[in-house]
Amino acid sequence: MSESPAVTTAPYGSWKSIIGAELLVEGSVRLSEASLVDGCCYWLESRPAEKGRSVLVQYCPQRGRRDLLPTPLSVRSKAHEYGGASYLVSGNTVYFVLAEDQRIYRMDLDSQLPEPITSEGHFRYADLVLDHKRQRLLCVQEDHTPCDSGGEARARILAIDLNNPLANPPQILAEGADFYSNPALSPNGGRLSFLRWHHPNMPWDATELCIADLDVDGIAVETKVVAGGDNESIFQPQWSPEGELFYVSDRNSWWNIYRQASDEPLWDKHAEFATPQWVFGMSTYGFLTSDEILCTFTEEGRWHLAKIDIHSGEHRVLKQPYCDIESLRCESHRAVMIAASADSFPAVVTYDNHGGKLETIASSNTNKLPEDVFSVAQEIEFPTGERCVYGFYYPPHNPQYTGPDGEKPPLIVFSHGGPTGATSAGLNLKIQYWTSRGFAILDINYSGSTGYGRDYRERLKDSWGITEVEDVCAGAEYLVAKGLADPERLLIKGGSAGGYTVLAALTFHNTFKAGASHYGIGDLTTLARDTHKFESRYLDKLVGPWPESEYIYRARSPINHVEQLNCPVIFFQGLEDKVVPPNQAQTMVNALKRRGIPVAYITFASEGHGFRSGDSIKLALEGELEFYSRIFDFPLPEPGPGITIENLQ
Repeated sequence: MSESPAVTTAPYGSWKSIIGAELLVEGSVRLSEASLVDGCCYWLESRPAEKGRSVLVQYCPQRGRRDLLPTPLSVRSKAHEYGGASYLVSGNTVYFVLAEDQRIYRMDLDSQLPEPITSEGHFRYADLVLDHKRQRLLCVQEDHTPCDSGGEARARILAIDLNNPLANPPQILAEGADFYSNPALSPNGGRLSFLRWHHPNMPWDATELCIADLDVDGIAVETKVVAGGDNESIFQPQWSPEGELFYVSDRNSWWNIYRQASDEPLWDKHAEFATPQWVFGMSTYGFLTSDEILCTFTEEGRWHLAKIDIHSGEHRVLKQPYCDIESLRCESHRAVMIAASADSFPAVVTYDNHGGKLETIASSNTNKLPEDVFSVAQEIEFPTGERCVYGFYYPPHNPQYTGPDGEKPPLIVFSHGGPTGATSAGLNLKIQYWTSRGFAILDINYSGSTGYGRDYRERLKDSWGITEVEDVCAGAEYLVAKGLADPERLLIKGGSAGGYTVLAALTFHNTFKAGASHYGIGDLTTLARDTHKFESRYLDKLVGPWPESEYIYRARSPINHVEQLNCPVIFFQGLEDKVVPPNQAQTMVNALKRRGIPVAYITFASEGHGFRSGDSIKLALEGELEFYSRIFDFPLPEPGPGITIENLQ
């Protein structure tokens, strides 16, 4: 019998781990936009090792997998800045948005010779749909062409003639609203459904589901709103094989699935069958047959898989290992999805309706790690005043180490972006990197997160910068009271909107002893004035109408209250960030320098809002760990990248 390896006692934070920053880059990709066409699976891989290039991959049972676009071509839409729904496969042809110039191209899958089908210009595209009957490609266009009157980019739904696309101007099928998404043709091609919404709403606030009748030439002759409106969010309208329109609505305060002909959900359930539509093309259900839907829903922070009979409403939750499921698409008794469990990386997974078999065909990480190195998420619920808040607690865990007797571990609170978004319990190396070194993690679904119904989602109405900040502080204090964290080493990190929560918590409260802002928002007034169209009115409901409520924006902007920030902070910032301008981080860094507070500022010349390059991802992780080790004086098992920390004695 072999002996168990010796366990070393060492300070929390100093444990040597096999989960290095390089594992998030080497053999690691981000999966998105899964689809299933004629029995073959397709998806996008964003590869840090290739500087974030987004590669379209095909897997066919007969021929295996292959990359479809030659290096260095990358598939990515920038519509709404965050993109999504950037390709479409039909037969042996793929249509895609090229990242470099944002034009739509088509390519024969065997020739790998792309040809443009949209003209050069200040345009962005997403949500590609093929109109077989009329040989057209339908899509959402975002027009950024400068005009004399100025103003925002203009949105519309277009039809592109595939017979002579560059000679014949596209036909406009819908315009006039601030935003469009989800164009879908009925099976007979006679009707077009789509979503639209208007400032100041975001798609999770209020959307309208429209149907346009098309004449023989495909011209929209009459458009009517069939669902949605004030205080109702519609998600993923989709035609059944029999020509009925289905969609997800939160009219009963939960995102449930409906058919157009009924006011009652197929399955009335206090669970969410949708996610916030930050990107185009999100999908949580599909038709296995003309009678049966396969869907995914989230309940108490975990995602499930189920089947629903569309005629009787009978439903069955399927036994399966995953707790995080997205990008679900169906075709003729089969489905594809991107799924992760607590101990398996996000993967492209297929489902066979005949035998109920789930099969992994591609993983986001090819590194083989023993399961005993992973810290497993524990669901927690804690009070903040009179409300309850949810999250996942990860204890420090490394089979080769234990902490000294009487020492409590440092705790990092992870604040997700959005703020309308959510975290899940799926395996995440960005969490395991920390837990395997001796940190405890609270990954929090603060008030305003999705997955807990509309009321929970709307807790941030008029109170962003207050309510969720109270939640992250309360979560840290709750774990201290439970004896699970060192009150003198409470840390907080987050990116984008999560970075704003970090900076607000550090500025307006004294719970945390240090923090890390990854492209975080420091100035709400700048965000309201200068951000891109999709989010330009987002803060109207989170903070107040702009500019009437400018005094509130200024009061809640950490950049205006740096004198109250009294603990060390490390800032990570892409210099090409169009969402959060770099000068926000620079201003706060300068103020902390003047006040003699330890501060580090790491910039990335070629990165935007979020880091895609492998080198950037590694430096951000290793630099943050080195920052904490030097601030709290615990040793590192290997040298850090040697970051500069101003004002550190």
